[in-house]
Amino acid sequence: MDYSSSKDLSPARAWWSRETVAVVTGANRGIGHALVARLAEHGLTVVLTARDAERGEAAAAPLRERGLPVVFRRLDVSDADSVVDFAAWLRDTVGGLDILVNNAAVSFNEINTNSVEHAETVLRTNFYGAKMLTEALLPLFRQSPATSRILNISSQLGLLNKVSDPELRRQLQDEERLTEAEVERMVSLFLAQVRDGTWEQQGWPKVWTDYSVSKLALNAYARVLARRLQARGERVSVNCFCPGFTRTDMTRGWGKRTAEEAAVVGARLALLPPDELPTGAFFKWCTPQLYSKL
Repeated sequence: MDYSSSKDLSPARAWWSRETVAVVTGANRGIGHALVARLAEHGLTVVLTARDAERGEAAAAPLRERGLPVVFRRLDVSDADSVVDFAAWLRDTVGGLDILVNNAAVSFNEINTNSVEHAETVLRTNFYGAKMLTEALLPLFRQSPATSRILNISSQLGLLNKVSDPELRRQLQDEERLTEAEVERMVSLFLAQVRDGTWEQQGWPKVWTDYSVSKLALNAYARVLARRLQARGERVSVNCFCPGFTRTDMTRGWGKRTAEEAAVVGARLALLPPDELPTGAFFKWCTPQLYSKL
C-alpha cells in the first residue's frame, strides 16, 4: 500500500468530521505545523500546540485566515504543570480528542556530529514528555467505532538494530516481558552513564546518541502501551512513524524531502480507515513494518 498517496482520504471515504479532534504537539513549525495544516484541510478540528505562546499563535493565525478549523493552546510537554493544565483545558473546553500526534522533539546535534551534552533535556522532551502527555490524555480519548489514534513521530535511529549491547537488545525484543518500568530503567541507566562518562562503551546507538536513545525509548513505550490498551479492549491504536531525513530546523535545512511531503504521509497514517489500522506498528516512510519483524 502506498502511504504517500492521499487518494484514500477523499470525503466519500472519510470516517472523520469537523467534530473529530486532533492534537499535534510541537506544531509551530516544521513537520508539526505541516501536519496541522494537512489534517485541518481534511476537515478535522486541530489543536496546534507549542511551548512559546507568541510563536504558537503566530503559526495558527494564517491557518485560521484560510478558514481552517485550527485552535492554538500553549503546551510544554516537558513540564508537568503545563501537561495537567492542557489536559484540563481539553476536557473542559473541547470535550476530548480522537487523534494525538506526539511530534514535539528537540536535538542539539549538528549534522554529522554526535553529543550527549544535552541528554537530559532531549530525553525529558522526546520520551518523558510524550509519555507524560499520552498518559494524561488517555482518559479523554473518544473510543468510537473508528478507533482513536496515537501517532508518535519517531525515527529509524531508535530501532533495535542501532543497539549493539546484546543484553539490552534482548530485553527490548522480549515482547511478553517488556514493561514501561523496564523502558524507564533503560533511560535512567543511559543518563547515569552519560553523567559518569561511560556511555560510549555501553553499546548505545552511535549516531545522534541522545536523540536516538530518546526515540528508542519512545518506540519501546509505544509497543508496551499498544499491548496494554489492546489487552483492556480499549479502542485506541498506538503507532510510530519515521518521516525520514526531512528538511526542518532540526536538520538545519538538510534532508531528502520537505515537511509538507512528510505531512502527507503522516496525515495518511493518522487517518487510516478503521479496517486498515494496525496497533504497535512502526511505519518507515511509506512502508509499514511491524516491530516484531524488525
